[in-house]
Amino acid sequence: MRTYKFRLYPNKVQQSELQLHLHWAKDIWNEMLNTTKQKYENEKKFSNINELNEIVKLSEYGLYSQVSQDIFKRLNKSIHGMTARKKKGLNAGFPRFKSIDRVKSLTYPQHGFSLNEKKLKVTPFGEINIKKHREIDGKIKTLTLKRESSGKWYAILITETELKSTPNNNGIRVGIDLGLINFAMLSDGTAIKNPKHLKKYEERLKKKQQKLSYKDKGSKNRIKAKGRLSILHETVRNTRKDFLHKLSTKLVHSHSFIALEDLKSQKMSEEGHGKSINDAGWGIFTNMLSYKAEDAGCEVVFVNPKNTSKECNNCGTIVKKDLWERQHNCPNCSLSIDRDLNAAINILNRATVGITGSNACRDETIVSSMKQEAHDFNHG
Repeated sequence: MRTYKFRLYPNKVQQSELQLHLHWAKDIWNEMLNTTKQKYENEKKFSNINELNEIVKLSEYGLYSQVSQDIFKRLNKSIHGMTARKKKGLNAGFPRFKSIDRVKSLTYPQHGFSLNEKKLKVTPFGEINIKKHREIDGKIKTLTLKRESSGKWYAILITETELKSTPNNNGIRVGIDLGLINFAMLSDGTAIKNPKHLKKYEERLKKKQQKLSYKDKGSKNRIKAKGRLSILHETVRNTRKDFLHKLSTKLVHSHSFIALEDLKSQKMSEEGHGKSINDAGWGIFTNMLSYKAEDAGCEVVFVNPKNTSKECNNCGTIVKKDLWERQHNCPNCSLSIDRDLNAAINILNRATVGITGSNACRDETIVSSMKQEAHDFNHG
């Protein structure tokens, strides 16, 4: 499966129609959720998919049938997810009622759209201008029309393609330790600086947030201020994704094997340093590496992250360290090495256990080249 995202340029009439359909989608979701909650309160049973479908049929909204079906399927899936979490003993409540600010997309799971080079024809909006900046590989299966908080519209297309066997690219093997001081430390000694995107825009975001707080709720000035804040947030996201895309592409084409820690970044962000972890985008980065590796002749492997920073990569001794300690000093074998570099080597060792020449076949020419590329990348 492949995902493509293209910018849409609907005219004013189409923008109004798209916004109206978002309101209808919100109302249908809320009606179905209300019916489901009432049935559960009265009968201790949930509405099944046929009952939810009947609500859609009886409604007077003009949503395309495929879009309506997707809404009740998503609600049904959310309810099943809630019951599954409760069975595991976890806290779980009903899905939430949605305001229009929380409904941002219309999904066409199978039909109702067609695409050419300059236009996207969608029922019932007609032909919408689209900026198709790259060719699409595979058969289009699903279309989602998404409106960002900035007011921009996008078409998200999911395609199905045949798996192609890509020969190994003959690059070196590498372990990567993700962090907050350095975004990434490679086992060959290459350090990739953390660009700290949010910090660069933090003052501007604060000022725009303050201006928004001064505006009266419901006023046109507040809507405008909210739009300007959303555009700046979108700029931060785009800057982060641009960095991650360039770095992940460089890595998968330079290496035949990449080892990473199997980090639970969402859980880690809830326990501490959430702002910095989310800004770094570890989860987005690992996803990018995984799907890009398929076409680049690279293999991506995830290992258990336990004690990768504490374990000595030379003798295996566990050396306890505080977070502020940036150097690994082993009392057993006297190895002194950067803490993150020690972790990166451990990650590679764990991923390549049993692979002949896993750590002995580093081509120093390629290593030097990667270090130079990292320097160029860090310094623009």
